[in-house]
Amino acid sequence: MSARGADGRWMRVEHGFPPLFDARSRVLFLGTMASPKSREAGFFYMHPRNRFWPIMDSLFADPDDPADTVGTSAASRRAFALRHRFALWDTVESCEILGASDASIRDVVPSDLAPIVRGSEIRHIYPCGAKAAALYERYCRPMLLDDGIDLPSTPLPSTSPAYAARTLDNLIAIYREKVDMADFA
Repeated sequence: MSARGADGRWMRVEHGFPPLFDARSRVLFLGTMASPKSREAGFFYMHPRNRFWPIMDSLFADPDDPADTVGTSAASRRAFALRHRFALWDTVESCEILGASDASIRDVVPSDLAPIVRGSEIRHIYPCGAKAAALYERYCRPMLLDDGIDLPSTPLPSTSPAYAARTLDNLIAIYREKVDMADFA
């Protein structure tokens, strides 16, 4: 389903697929709202030019194990994330949006992160992108605090192809610097 009507009007979109986590998940990478490509595929960061998965491959793949790779399918990416103990979800459960433009998001119904945190070993939350960080601080963090959950969070730059000012190598360097690998131990 496209988030934008043929006439360019605002469309109400629902997330359309569940968060990815299991009892062993240690950190939560938090996006804004699944893109049209991701909603179509039923999984996170599925636009072919989104740089999230190449970054994760660089951070987590074991160079001595050729089988430890992200892959291109939702199934291989799901397995990679769970194997490396990171969870995925978005700040927005539903909203009005034009296309995949985070800047256009309005009328937000925020995601409830408490079930993910309580059902896992989440130690740190990493909002990916300025809009995800702003929505996390405005909606999700207060909901967590109301539930008695206070976790550290560190904003990361967006991996979206819409934000091409940063190269993949630059993004990898920033993620390496900011993602605390001790959270995975």
